[in-house]
Amino acid sequence: MLRIVLAVLLVGVACVAYGIFVERRWFRLVRREVPILPSAGPRSMTVLHLSDLHFLQHDGPKRRFMASLPAADLTVVTGDFLGHPTGVEAVVEALRPTRGRLGSWFVLGSNDYYVPRPINPFGYLWKPSGRRPRRARRGRDRDLVRLLEADGWRDLTNVHEDVSLDDLAIELIGLDDAHIRLQDYRVVPRRAPERFGMAVMHSPDSVPEAVACGYPFVVAGHTHGGQVRMPIVGALVTNSSLPRRVVSGLIRMGDALVHVSPGLGTGRYAPFRFLCRPEATLLELVPRSDPQRQ
Repeated sequence: MLRIVLAVLLVGVACVAYGIFVERRWFRLVRREVPILPSAGPRSMTVLHLSDLHFLQHDGPKRRFMASLPAADLTVVTGDFLGHPTGVEAVVEALRPTRGRLGSWFVLGSNDYYVPRPINPFGYLWKPSGRRPRRARRGRDRDLVRLLEADGWRDLTNVHEDVSLDDLAIELIGLDDAHIRLQDYRVVPRRAPERFGMAVMHSPDSVPEAVACGYPFVVAGHTHGGQVRMPIVGALVTNSSLPRRVVSGLIRMGDALVHVSPGLGTGRYAPFRFLCRPEATLLELVPRSDPQRQ
């Protein structure tokens, strides 16, 4: 019996060590085709979706991976740039090579607004998703936004506007972080349904509202794909009010396609991943029905 207990403990220690020292730095680029563009628009458009970078002041492996990413027409970052406020200048510099040819957009997440504090990671197993349960010290979100905008990025915090990228007319909304209840749903209703609708947000908790209002393409982050996944079971927690099966990867909801990024980072006080590699995603948007691709 003692041997069995020791073997289980050794396997557990090995899994934790793997999650800390190997998988959380085992970055990958995933390419996905997304058949969502209107037939009258461009034949394709590439969107580099980044999320949950949780950047620190010294984050060399992540910086080098980001510098290796392919150029895209549009780059979108769906929040949680920072692992600590000292990383503001470093993350802006690391993002510079990833900017899109036609546009570079972002929204913030809770870790950009507030300084992370030590937590018990197992607390996510019983704490409901929602408002931050305790006081938190304000971070450097204003510095982050100012430096990103100076570098050519567009802040989409609670924004509703019409934009055009090449031949694609877009009705665009951006929502603040629903996890800490900063989203403003007054910007969501569609005003120009003849345009291609796109919604950008940090937490996927706002996805149902965007889909219900007729936005066919939505990008979100926040969940880290679960960060810790188990065979068969999948993600243990997602820190979201949505079902676990719809908070990672490319998901169809009615007529809409939603991409929830597993993210590139981890929280400063939960620095491990298991069966959930950190990911940047290159989404190739193509027409809903393209005869050349059949």
